[in-house]
Amino acid sequence: MSEPWLSIIGIGEDGLHGLGDGSRLALARAQHVFGGARHLALAEVGSRGTEWPLPFDVAPVLALRGQPVAVLASGDPFWFGAGGSLAAHLVPGEWQAFPAPSTFSLAASRLAWRLEQVHCFGLHAAPFTRTRPALHGGAQLLCLLRDGAAVQDFAQWLTEQGCGASALWVLEALGGPRERIRQGTADALDFADIQSPVAVAVQVVGPLGLPHTPGLPDSNFAHDGQITKSPIRALTLSALAPRPGAHLWDLGAGSGSVSVEWCLAGGTSSAVEQHAERVANIRANAASFGIDHRLNTHHGATNDLLADLPTPQAIFVGGGFDAALFARLHSAAPTGCRLVVNAVTLETESALLQLHAEHGGTLLRIELAHAAPLGRMRGWQPSRPVVQWSVVL
Repeated sequence: MSEPWLSIIGIGEDGLHGLGDGSRLALARAQHVFGGARHLALAEVGSRGTEWPLPFDVAPVLALRGQPVAVLASGDPFWFGAGGSLAAHLVPGEWQAFPAPSTFSLAASRLAWRLEQVHCFGLHAAPFTRTRPALHGGAQLLCLLRDGAAVQDFAQWLTEQGCGASALWVLEALGGPRERIRQGTADALDFADIQSPVAVAVQVVGPLGLPHTPGLPDSNFAHDGQITKSPIRALTLSALAPRPGAHLWDLGAGSGSVSVEWCLAGGTSSAVEQHAERVANIRANAASFGIDHRLNTHHGATNDLLADLPTPQAIFVGGGFDAALFARLHSAAPTGCRLVVNAVTLETESALLQLHAEHGGTLLRIELAHAAPLGRMRGWQPSRPVVQWSVVL
């Protein structure tokens, strides 16, 4: 196999001094070197250097395919770096990588934190809400931030989440001569002249955070009443059996509550909803829970959108189900896909009884009642019964 034309080189704040022999050789051979202005200055590449375009784009690198090219990235290029973006367009043998210690590794070593127990986030361009699933009392977070202003904004956001008493370390230019570490609390942070590159470490003091069991309270979601209620949602998610990396079709998504909890479990979802105001609620819920990068919302009728959705590993239908839709789903879904349907109308229940007789699966009738005022006393207020059909296609 011919020698790789692209070298992806991790560089630290110690510049050329911290590079190994392989990195130095690849850098010396490169006719073109891409990186941020700081990286190019650290590597002392002179006229060979080209800054990344804004917004970030790998096209200029790929346009030089076959020529000796080097790309510089902070620390480990495959941890919130350019490595993954580039490798997605290349085949094995085209590139080689020379990682350096990541900012996460350097930060953990300075704070004596066990890195395997730390939640790591790249928040250069991602919203602070991305950290919400990990925001619970006692958690340790390491977050890469854009600049000093972002550090102050993040501290204010943490305070607004009820975590103002959290210990917060500002870690600047780790691994180089400009390294500086300062500590405060989120609600009192007032450091001037914060220099990039910068990371923030957080020892969370605050609320218990989101539970990892299904059936979050309905009050956590924006909705117009069209929501799979918490106890039913817990049973629905149990039947759907979410797994990391698995994709869900949530058809007739309503508030998107099932999609949100599926994504919190590590999956991705396509939520289809035909009512515009509910589409807005789904998007608001995805942003609030920090999983908007996992949940794609589609506005329109299910039958019009199915062909354009990614292949699912599970499908949930909360409304509008009939035999015709089942036929379409059975045809479109891959073998082994799990289908879960909740019915509250007699017509849909009748269809589920027939389909269960023909295709098997599990049929469950769910009847719940809640304590409610009854005159001067209390009594049971029954909810509409739900019939749930779960089957592997």
